[in-house]
Amino acid sequence: MFTTLNISKSDDYNLSIADSQRLLELTHRSVKVSIIVVLGVMITLGNIAVLLVITSSVAGWSRSSRYFLLSLTAADSAFGLLVMPLNLWVSLIKDYSEGPDALCHVVAFCNATVYSTCMYTLASISLERYIAVFYPLKYSSLLTRRNTLLLIALAWCVPPCLLSPIPFPGAIIEVHFSTASLVCNLSYSTNVGYSLSMTCLIFFPCSIIMTYANLRVWRAAKRQRLKLRKYCGARRRRHDVASRVLVPVMAAYYTCWTPCVAALIYNALSGNSVPEWIEFVVVWLPTSNGFLNCIFYFWINRSFRRKFHLILQRLALSFCPKLAKTLGCCTTSRTQTVSGILDNNNSVHERSSSVSSTCTLLSLA
Repeated sequence: MFTTLNISKSDDYNLSIADSQRLLELTHRSVKVSIIVVLGVMITLGNIAVLLVITSSVAGWSRSSRYFLLSLTAADSAFGLLVMPLNLWVSLIKDYSEGPDALCHVVAFCNATVYSTCMYTLASISLERYIAVFYPLKYSSLLTRRNTLLLIALAWCVPPCLLSPIPFPGAIIEVHFSTASLVCNLSYSTNVGYSLSMTCLIFFPCSIIMTYANLRVWRAAKRQRLKLRKYCGARRRRHDVASRVLVPVMAAYYTCWTPCVAALIYNALSGNSVPEWIEFVVVWLPTSNGFLNCIFYFWINRSFRRKFHLILQRLALSFCPKLAKTLGCCTTSRTQTVSGILDNNNSVHERSSSVSSTCTLLSLA
């Protein structure tokens, strides 16, 4: 009898601790929702600006490069237009005392699919950059329009196939709504084999491809820069464009994705979750990569900035001509002339080159 009383008291104590922890997490909910909304707005606006530019031709960007970057922009936009609204919607309508339901499974499937598609797309861009630098003469034959679209289709179709059991309740892995991260999250410890196998099929291959390809491109650009310095002498100092582009790209990738994968592996092996705010940060940190990609893959590029300024001038002259003239924008005829010059230059620049490979990273003598 005393044993039964002790067990009941310990159960009540554990329940009170869990309830107090959940109450504490709910008190931080408004702050978390604000952070998620701000991040979603930044991602959406940044990718809208990118779409305005890359839907038209940009000097120095090949057709294959534009296709890959359009795919990356679509994947990044899904963070702000699909992942964040769905999880915030579930956090508002779901009763936290309820268990997992079909809606939470579908939302968790969307989350995992978008995250995986983004990683596969980043790996595809690194592969395209590698081919452009080391096989420039074979670039057009290797990355034809058909092969480019095939790689993009694989990046978008493989993740849903690998993650297909997630939408079905009672399947091989369970799903729960986390009040710490406000996300429908997978309970990785309920199926350790599946969780680790998905990590090995998604994160590690993409990381290996990105690291190897970008490291090789960086070393090639460094050798080229040293040769130019040797031949041109100290009179003409070359900027280290490779480090300025590739180092931030890889640093942002590993900073955003590694903590999330580490928390996944920890939860799968130990069955324990990380503290509240750490879980919130590591779960939402990969979505910030969707905004950083706008900077490192687009805004660093001078041709992109020129085309974006040109589009802003066109919009300003179309909607507010008086304000545009006050701010000193070009006239319509001059804007069209500059646009024609940039577009005609594409016939020269759009050879077998990549947005941040041959034409940007390897400086020409």
